[in-house]
Amino acid sequence: MNQERYENLKKSEKGAIISIIAYLLLSALKLCIGYMANSEALRADGLNNATDIVASIAVFIGLRFSQKPADDDHPYGHWKAETLSSLIASFIMMSVGIQVLYTGITSIVGGKEEPPNLVAAGVGAFCAGIMICVYRYNKKLAVKTNSQAVMAAAKDNLSDAYVSIGAVVGIIGSQFHLAWLDTVTAIIVGLLICKTAWDIFREATHYLMDGYDEALIEKYKETVLNVNGVTAVKEIKARNYGNNAVVDVVLCVGANLAIKDAHDISTEVENELIQTHDIYDVHIHVEPS
Repeated sequence: MNQERYENLKKSEKGAIISIIAYLLLSALKLCIGYMANSEALRADGLNNATDIVASIAVFIGLRFSQKPADDDHPYGHWKAETLSSLIASFIMMSVGIQVLYTGITSIVGGKEEPPNLVAAGVGAFCAGIMICVYRYNKKLAVKTNSQAVMAAAKDNLSDAYVSIGAVVGIIGSQFHLAWLDTVTAIIVGLLICKTAWDIFREATHYLMDGYDEALIEKYKETVLNVNGVTAVKEIKARNYGNNAVVDVVLCVGANLAIKDAHDISTEVENELIQTHDIYDVHIHVEPS
């Protein structure tokens, strides 16, 4: 079971690598053309992709570090490295988003009169198409490997495609004597960067503080109660180690059962949770009903 999970982490690295390559090429293209064509929206989009490079590298490092087996200092393994890298990436993305907002706002105050060259719109449309392709690849890979990190990267890919489309709209609109529309689009891009950073931060801290979906816990409880011999579930909790769920259960069985029979019931509960819900590890305490 562990070997399969480690292999999935290894496969998930491909998604991060492809995202890094795509963001390197597209950010360089957008920043160069953005400055040449005098488009603040395209430059903001390029800076957005630059932060995505860092985020993708952080995901790659997290996936690689998560593959380290348990040791004396980390008896539960290094699964949470993936979540920690996402947290670091969110800080970097937020700082760039604030910078883009600051630049856009100061540009509006200063008054922008020159509309950007339409070449910027063509570059933005091309980059949007590339990011949609990367999104589809990463989404398919995330489903195959059951990787939350790659799925998050895929969602980021899709949001980047939308940002590029928004930049195209702003650039084209600025041609109709609305030069300020390009700057307004840049500000919207900055807000989207900040929102993405906040969403990543919120999800990462939720996992690091052992937050868990209550609806899933209820499903686990139903599975335990359906096991023959379990009379009640006194307590059930769950937490995440990276993409791996760990469940703690206090269950009740008949008070007159032999120790072996109670042990057999707990083993069946463990197997049911692992097989039905793909739980990584189950800790069970048995009490008499």
